[in-house]
Amino acid sequence: MKDIKNLISQMTLEEKASLCSGLNFWYLKGIERLGVPSIMVTDGPHGLRKQAGAADHVGLNESVPATCFPTASALAATWNRDLIREVGVALGEECRQEKVGVILGPGANIKRSPLCGRNFEYFSEDPYLTGEIAKSHINGVQSQGIGTSLKHYAVNNQEFRRMTIDAIVDERALREIYLTGYEIAVKGAQPWTVMCSYNKVNGTYACENPYLMTEMLKKEWGHEGLVVTDWGAMNERVEGLKAGVELEMPGAPNGNDAKIVAAVKAGQLDESVLDRAVERLLALIFKADETLKQDFTYDPQAHHALARRVAGEGAVLLKNEGNLLPLEKTASFALIGRFAKNPRYQGAGSSLMNPTRLDNLHDEILKLTGLDQIPYAPGYTEKADQPDEALIQEALGLARQADTVVICAGLTDIYETEGLDRTHMKMPPGHDALIQRIAAAHKKVVVVLSNGSPVEMPW
Repeated sequence: MKDIKNLISQMTLEEKASLCSGLNFWYLKGIERLGVPSIMVTDGPHGLRKQAGAADHVGLNESVPATCFPTASALAATWNRDLIREVGVALGEECRQEKVGVILGPGANIKRSPLCGRNFEYFSEDPYLTGEIAKSHINGVQSQGIGTSLKHYAVNNQEFRRMTIDAIVDERALREIYLTGYEIAVKGAQPWTVMCSYNKVNGTYACENPYLMTEMLKKEWGHEGLVVTDWGAMNERVEGLKAGVELEMPGAPNGNDAKIVAAVKAGQLDESVLDRAVERLLALIFKADETLKQDFTYDPQAHHALARRVAGEGAVLLKNEGNLLPLEKTASFALIGRFAKNPRYQGAGSSLMNPTRLDNLHDEILKLTGLDQIPYAPGYTEKADQPDEALIQEALGLARQADTVVICAGLTDIYETEGLDRTHMKMPPGHDALIQRIAAAHKKVVVVLSNGSPVEMPW
């Protein structure tokens, strides 16, 4: 390991300030003359979203193929620390192959509203479960010499006006509900980075909040890593640095690096504060670089098998009237619903990734039963914003000829996405109408839902 303090002593003020912001969307800055490399960070949390071309933080541009593990809502539903650690190890291995030093996850936001558009990315409404699963996830990734970013710290529980909203919360609720998951993860796993959120907490932006970033995180919990902003979350760079935020991403708009230099020269910022930030930054950079120097190749098939195992453990059986499940292999059944062939397996936004392989229920049933074909009908349009009578009639026709009907439904991408909250808990009208009509005409109906947030089930 490099002598970091000696290295800092060789830096100019401008060089030190430059390290406090990103080079571009995904890379940290290096200093070539001093042998400080530039490392890459990229999105998670349920799979590697490394963008080889155009970069964005809302899932618009495609990323390199990687294993898509079940989202956080499903991971937590396994209640299995060891299994989640395995997922973390696999994510770390994929980062090693792709030369990514830090994966931006997991998300430990507490689910305070069932309408939050990003609930699929978060573990639970329970602080203890959140902390334990996050801890296992982080320990798994970092066992591979790859960093994580525990996010979005703190009290970020909705997408509506997330950039400006002020979360007013008393000390007891803050500690018992909103921060417990982070505390468990920090003390039990030491994530290399913690990501501060866009919102204000009790009147102060999280990324400029010394109570959260220094008093709580660094001093009380003993966090040894660095704090990075969510992309574009910094408002006042010098105040953020004083508060304990070392790294601004994706870069330094409005001359923020120069503002740090000017503040030191004007006596408004003690240079020792900057030095401490640079020390933490360099520790992470060199730690990641040691790993990334080594070539590594992961096994995509083994990782896909792990993802299947996690999906199985994360599935939740809500109801089984008359012991309808499990179905016999020889049972006569109809498969209804577009999701049976085109599964919805992730939400939209910065976590949207490009899977190496995607299984679907239709094809899996063919494999299990040995059948050449299954009676299938889509049942609803892709958007499903309105019931489609012709598709419903087609589905009813198949249902009448089968002993059992399996319907695949849930929430579409527009219902669960970064940047938007839902306005209700209803499923798309096309899905609800299909289920209601089939259930009214058939006694044996299995409904398979794909959703990362709660939904109403009026049928």
